[in-house]
Amino acid sequence: MKKLLFIVNPRAGKNKSRAPLFDAVSRFSAAGYLVHVYTTQKRGDATAAAAKLGGQFDAVVCAGGDGTLNETVAGLMTLPERPPVGYLPCGSTNDFAASLRIPVRIEKAAEAVVDGVPYPLDIGLHNGRYFAYVASFGAFTRASYTASQSTKNTLGHFAYVLEGLNSLDTLRPYRCRVIADGEIIEGDFIFGAVCNTTSLAGMVKLNPARVDMNDGKFELLLLQSPKTALEVQNLIVALTSMEYDYPGVYFRHVREVSVETEEELPWSLDGEYAPGAQRVEIRNIPGAVQLLLPADA
Repeated sequence: MKKLLFIVNPRAGKNKSRAPLFDAVSRFSAAGYLVHVYTTQKRGDATAAAAKLGGQFDAVVCAGGDGTLNETVAGLMTLPERPPVGYLPCGSTNDFAASLRIPVRIEKAAEAVVDGVPYPLDIGLHNGRYFAYVASFGAFTRASYTASQSTKNTLGHFAYVLEGLNSLDTLRPYRCRVIADGEIIEGDFIFGAVCNTTSLAGMVKLNPARVDMNDGKFELLLLQSPKTALEVQNLIVALTSMEYDYPGVYFRHVREVSVETEEELPWSLDGEYAPGAQRVEIRNIPGAVQLLLPADA
């Protein structure tokens, strides 16, 4: 009999009913899996469980927000042979799931795991720490890890919007020297992201036609600091209409990125806080994990 490790974050999302999770376990069992459920209690538990137990299973599935996925992937990356991964999104924004068209209904997402196909997914490495889909700094980044879990659970995606609006009061540029596959870009930036997604915190959208999540490259997005209210407005319009050639917007497809600053710049990895450093090295690890996705994704 095949074995499946089911890592569950019970604190994620607004829906506290356990019924959908029981339905998921039932669906896995019906597909011929012997299911072992591991419930996380604190940050880092999913990483520890995936690293310690993941190699003993034919598949590892996590239920939670993007942070839970981040931890699960980080744990699996320590294994010499990694089982395929399934993701049941039940967080507040579920950016990554939206990018890959993973169903938000737990029962449907479970079906996608058992009936889906393995998809080779690129994984990022940020100064020795793994991330599944985005490493970012600057505007709105702080919102992803400062909004409390209770606020996220109560308000969902709106919690990020509120926190992001609050951060505009302290919006500030960061002087950076960015080296992207050999190209040097210098300036004062209010936002930067190295990502493998079409949605960032539910607020910044990238053109799906220009994002390939297993091409061995990340998308680099840098926003130069606007100097007037009109420039701010024009920048918002450019982002909304996905005009990446607008002055002050840098959009590249890159394998490796380094970011140098005079100060220790705080980062967010898949919505989780990452300590800053004056030099950050980011690289793409092509096809590092096999993600189980709906056949039509």
